Amino acid sequence: MSVTNDNPTVARWSVGGVFLEALANRDYQRMATTLAPGVRFRAMLPPGPMDWEGSEVVGGVFRSWFGEAEDFELIDATVGEVGGRLHLSWRLRVRPAPFDVGAGWHVIEQQAYADAGDTIDSLDLLCSGFHPEQIGDRD
Repeated sequence: MSVTNDNPTVARWSVGGVFLEALANRDYQRMATTLAPGVRFRAMLPPGPMDWEGSEVVGGVFRSWFGEAEDFELIDATVGEVGGRLHLSWRLRVRPAPFDVGAGWHVIEQQAYADAGDTIDSLDLLCSGFHPEQIGDRD
């Protein structure tokens, strides 16, 4: 059986993998290349819903969340599909956490659903917020 790049599932999963790889390396310029120029990013964050548009803007949002951490670890990540939408999830460990939530290790988990082909056209994200690390958070 052969798989070609014409398969929309392969394209979605591939762009999702590159997005997660860019996140793991905090390469926000590379992340922006996975996003369509007019990408719509909607996020449900602990303070409330937010909405951004544009690949450079969205890359900047991720940079504002994770770019200043002195220590940064991708603990877990998955790529999947639900009803034709790309599903991405990741759990991170950062120190210090942004937004003055504390200097020690913090974990954050985010779940995202995307409309994607060769690039991500829209991204809907649910965020746990930054929480002080507890025993078992790295499992």
